[in-house]
Amino acid sequence: MLSEFQSMKKGMVIIMNFDINQVPSPSYVIEEELLRRNCEILSSVMERTGCEILLAQKAFSMYSTYPFIGKYLSGTTASSLFEARLGRQEMGKEVHIFAPAYRADEFDEIIGLCDHIVFNSTKQWEKYKDKISAGHKAISCGLRINPEYSEIETDLYNPCFINSRFGITIDKLKIADLSGIEGLHFHTMCEQNSDVLKRTLKIVEEKFGHLFHQMKWINFGGGHHITRSDYDVDTLVDCINHIKKTYQVQVYLEPGEAVALNAGYLVSSVLELNENGMQLAIMDTSAACHMPDVLEMPYRPNIIGSGEAGKYPYTYRLGGSTCLAGDVIGDYSFPRPLNVGDRLVFCDMAIYSMVKNNTFNGINLPSIVLNSEKEGLKLIRKFGYEDFRNRL
Repeated sequence: MLSEFQSMKKGMVIIMNFDINQVPSPSYVIEEELLRRNCEILSSVMERTGCEILLAQKAFSMYSTYPFIGKYLSGTTASSLFEARLGRQEMGKEVHIFAPAYRADEFDEIIGLCDHIVFNSTKQWEKYKDKISAGHKAISCGLRINPEYSEIETDLYNPCFINSRFGITIDKLKIADLSGIEGLHFHTMCEQNSDVLKRTLKIVEEKFGHLFHQMKWINFGGGHHITRSDYDVDTLVDCINHIKKTYQVQVYLEPGEAVALNAGYLVSSVLELNENGMQLAIMDTSAACHMPDVLEMPYRPNIIGSGEAGKYPYTYRLGGSTCLAGDVIGDYSFPRPLNVGDRLVFCDMAIYSMVKNNTFNGINLPSIVLNSEKEGLKLIRKFGYEDFRNRL
């Protein structure tokens, strides 16, 4: 099956090169071709600037694709010991880590796994710096800074909102001993274009630029939607080259979404149809279990062949099969009536889906499928009762 449509989100054209009836329902299906296209864009930024780009595993941790991604990117970044271990074992390239606080009983293993360690406070740095210096491995250490500026409108995703627990503000950094610190890290963006980065860098330089000359590297963090069709790559390149040339530092970026943006789908089936003031469709997938950002963000994912409510003759409210009253995916219209057993395909389901899904109500997890450019559909993982039971 070959389908192409114009996504209503971010103007992205998405191509689906597989038969939706040949995969389990529900299942996440990753299109290797689309993953490659994203990685090629990121690789081109590295080639034009000499920067290094890392996969932020918090957004996409499908490690069966790590050898493929590793052909293009410099490595991975982690937010925990387990992510660091996964990046080291499955990609085997650079591993960077940041956490708001590190567990003392895990830190020795973190030292053994990571090339860069970023600390959220000078207290954390003071706590662990002797252990790092006493080790047999050269590790580059940095501090996360908080420029107290962000254009993110949703506080849930804003690292710089009032009383944020992330990063060190300039008033505290002024009195800090930076001996042994080789880099500064800031992360203030979420799904944003490079014009936001340009404005953010202006603030960061005004507050922290006098420290940049002491550093070996600056990490721009994540939230850069570099592979989105309307993203201004040239402005990003200018920003990177400006920092590299002005301060003679290496620049790192650690996007998560950009690596797998629009590269995955969630194939689902209609279990039942009902009516209560409007037509209702119960799906074998769940917003609460399988796409939690739909409720947290919130947002309405696109479905191939559908439209906004009322655009086509038949409008349905789609919901999951959990007991949560608010397990509602959204209202969609279709050119023809839905039937029990119909398959629907949700778009942009590679990122923040597999990494955040859960088995609430004992709802099974979707299978994971890779549509390889050379080998076609490959079932990577199928879940069952033991996966639910063993978590508890």
